[in-house]
Amino acid sequence: MSVCVVVGTHWGDEGKGKIVDYLSNQVEIVARAQGGNNAGHTVVVDNAKYVFHLIPSGILQPNSICLLGDGMVIDPATLLEEMDILLEKRGKESLDRLFISGRANLVMPYHKILDNLYEQLRGAKKIGTTGRGIGPCYEDKVARWGIRMADLLDKDNFARRLKPILKYKNLILERIFNHPPLSFEEIFSQYLAFADRLAAHISDTSCLIYRSLQQGKSVLIEGAQGTMLDLDHGTYPFVTSSSPVASGSLLGSGLGPISPLEVLGICKAYSTRVGEGPFPTELDNEIGQRLQEKGGEYGATTGRPRRCGWLDGVILKYAIRINQITSLAITKLDVLGGFPTINFARAYRIGEEEVDYFPFNPSLWDQCQPVYQELEGWEEDISRCRSFSQLPLTCQRYIEFIEDFTGIPVSIVSVGPSREATIMRKEIL
Repeated sequence: MSVCVVVGTHWGDEGKGKIVDYLSNQVEIVARAQGGNNAGHTVVVDNAKYVFHLIPSGILQPNSICLLGDGMVIDPATLLEEMDILLEKRGKESLDRLFISGRANLVMPYHKILDNLYEQLRGAKKIGTTGRGIGPCYEDKVARWGIRMADLLDKDNFARRLKPILKYKNLILERIFNHPPLSFEEIFSQYLAFADRLAAHISDTSCLIYRSLQQGKSVLIEGAQGTMLDLDHGTYPFVTSSSPVASGSLLGSGLGPISPLEVLGICKAYSTRVGEGPFPTELDNEIGQRLQEKGGEYGATTGRPRRCGWLDGVILKYAIRINQITSLAITKLDVLGGFPTINFARAYRIGEEEVDYFPFNPSLWDQCQPVYQELEGWEEDISRCRSFSQLPLTCQRYIEFIEDFTGIPVSIVSVGPSREATIMRKEIL
């Protein structure tokens, strides 16, 4: 029995999807624990590109059972689109291995409308959400206005749940935002049609995980977003609406404190961020643009360009502490090829003081000036390297520097988007 939680160390987009796909052939269960279709995981298999927003990346491995966990918020239309793509490209067998938690909350049409209206109301102080209704759905979950996947299994119960909620939401839409009311009949019939296709997949996923562990099987929990987007521990309010840290992933998959637990932190070889909010190492210059273009740094969900900068070691150490990370995977190392020197933020300067921590006081975030360690780069294309020893010496030293700085081993090095472009230095599971 083993459990591995995959977490992002910065602001998401670290390459978790590829690493989960790579590791999924070693486990029986792959579970997504939180978030919704505001996250996008890109996987390249046999020269075919897959972009998943809800379904775990492990679905591309033929023996993995894939779960959408309790802590997720699910837009059924998006889920069915992904299922149709899988059916077309991989056959019915892949869908037979997909199960959806009955406790997961449903993203409803009013959630998406309110998401965009809230952003308009914030104006210049907007958060930069995807507009997919994720925040308002989690808001309803906490306020107990939410509708769960299990509610779709009983037509009469679904109607009883939806009527008072829609009455409440229409009052908000009409009286606060001057927006036309939504039709109960249209939403009701639309979601019953979703239920017809999804009912066979709705299950008690936490029970499936528990029984698998009792049988000595291994579980991989696929995180979405990243540590700095965590609702409690991230750059609030420029965060997501759930907890993508390791403890949140356990909660969202239906697991309590468990031992042994492997926490694999996925860290891009440089830093990126989508949307608004602080980003101490951002490079608003030619180097940042070069990283953006060479790394293909555009959001898998929205297509928005990602802000780029040098790797932030201060935040990396923070993520290691918050998640109790046991090993690291460094992704997109190939993108740094061709830079004569590489900078690594080992500390911040705030006024006259040098600090080695990320401040909790948001008024200090804009004052954080990175203190860089300059490292020698490499010119070679490393995308065909398949062992650590094949990497240029300066590239090896960059990985070893990260290990020395963090005190955490780098178990996996990714040098390209395909499964094959992966160097395994230490077994995870």
